Amino acid sequence: MKLRTVLGLTVAATLAMPAFAQERGGTLNFARYDGSRLIDPIYADRNPDIWMVGSLFDTLLRSSPDGNSVEPGLAEEYSVSDDGKTVTLTLREGILFADGSPMSGEDVVFSLDRARNPDLSPWAGLLGSIDSVSADGNAITIALKDPDPTLLSMLATFNTAIVSKAAFDAAAGETDQDKSAAIFASTSAGVGSGPFYLCGFEQGASMDFCANENYWRMGADGKPLPYLDGVHFEIIPDDATRILSLQAGEVDAAEFIPFSRVAELEGDPNIHMHLYPSTRIIYSPINSRDTRYDGSPNPLADARVRQALNYATDKNALIGVVLHGAGKPMSSPLMAAATQYSADLSDRMYAYDLEKAKALVAEAGLEPNTKVTLTTLAGSADDATIFAALQQMWAPLGIALEVEQVDGATRGAKNRSGEFDIHTYGWVNDVNDPSQVVGWLGYSPTRSAVGTGWESAEFNELFEAAATEMDPEVRKGQFARMQEIYAEASPLLFMYETPFAVALGTAVEGYVQTPLGNNIFDEATVSR
Repeated sequence: MKLRTVLGLTVAATLAMPAFAQERGGTLNFARYDGSRLIDPIYADRNPDIWMVGSLFDTLLRSSPDGNSVEPGLAEEYSVSDDGKTVTLTLREGILFADGSPMSGEDVVFSLDRARNPDLSPWAGLLGSIDSVSADGNAITIALKDPDPTLLSMLATFNTAIVSKAAFDAAAGETDQDKSAAIFASTSAGVGSGPFYLCGFEQGASMDFCANENYWRMGADGKPLPYLDGVHFEIIPDDATRILSLQAGEVDAAEFIPFSRVAELEGDPNIHMHLYPSTRIIYSPINSRDTRYDGSPNPLADARVRQALNYATDKNALIGVVLHGAGKPMSSPLMAAATQYSADLSDRMYAYDLEKAKALVAEAGLEPNTKVTLTTLAGSADDATIFAALQQMWAPLGIALEVEQVDGATRGAKNRSGEFDIHTYGWVNDVNDPSQVVGWLGYSPTRSAVGTGWESAEFNELFEAAATEMDPEVRKGQFARMQEIYAEASPLLFMYETPFAVALGTAVEGYVQTPLGNNIFDEATVSR
């Protein structure tokens, strides 16, 4: 199988188009719910960091707009060998870092070797199939230990972004982490080749991006992107204050709008309310082990009881009270609909049916007044609403639902140890391949299938086979079967998908948030 993609003709055609008036200049003021700490491709491990990486750094390949394939990026051409064990790429001519220094194959080797070093990056496992990376001029060769159908997607993922080797070599510090922190603190052009560079930073308060005058991608007018002179970020954790700042014209955009405020802002003539499709799913892991943490019998070990909980949960009602209608029930048990290879199993995703739920718990012999604990995040209004709704919905099954409120670290520790019955959780994809979320939720060697303790030999075998299957149609079938198995076993309470809610002032055009959550300012404009 040979894959080959060339973008040269597309770029040439763009450059040949007649120029036309294009809004350029200005600074977009963006209100964030949380600040970034370190926007280094290999160290970014929080969404506020990860979602900013693409503005400062470019990758060899880029995700397609729908997230289901890849396109050329810094590499104008790429191919995969027939045996699936060699990927070759051709770096574009004339690519410059933000400080004007040229990018070379040496920078690519340095960056990918950093990214796959388990002593440095928490994301190194995503590149575990790589045996070596080498460069001969602009020709890049990646040799793999085994065929890896995910590698092209990984080359379009934030952690594989290309950084300047010279900038790292020159930075102060003894270790890679020290050098990375020094580069981040310097707020000067140099290390990245994205549409912007970090030109200002005050921890927990603000951050500034300035346009990279050496950026390689062209805009609609035949001139280099971005259209903006810069982006100024104000860190405003309080939801109401972010919205007030937008309504007062102090900022041009505000992210993570509470769903309770969406309808109000949709009616504001000075605001464009956007609900961007996302890969964010909200679910609750169900402890599926034979015994609870204290050694007592676990009533949730019976798949019929777990199925009953799903049937007794009115997902549309939850969407109404928690999301104020701005969401939809999960259509796949393992991933959001926007994820590659997502199967629409809506007919198997336990539409509300209380009578069926009652029949299943009767068949399973569930004792009346069985106590089940839902572990929630203390201080979360959404979790409190979910608990109150589930307590009422499950009472007819003979389940006495109790709540345990903990902080995030404690909830994570309980998930790892198995010291829970059910707990609230959520997920957003980091890559545009289903292997990440499916491995987390269902593959038992990965953290006991999101801590549930559920295990299926057939599921594990399919997941392992899909890890080296290079035929997309065969691989799609493998993921389809995994989704069927998971839906039947119900190790989760399947709840809903949520969009990314972003409010923009009417002066803003062209801003996008991708299904992976990345904030894209490349083609954004602001009219004053």
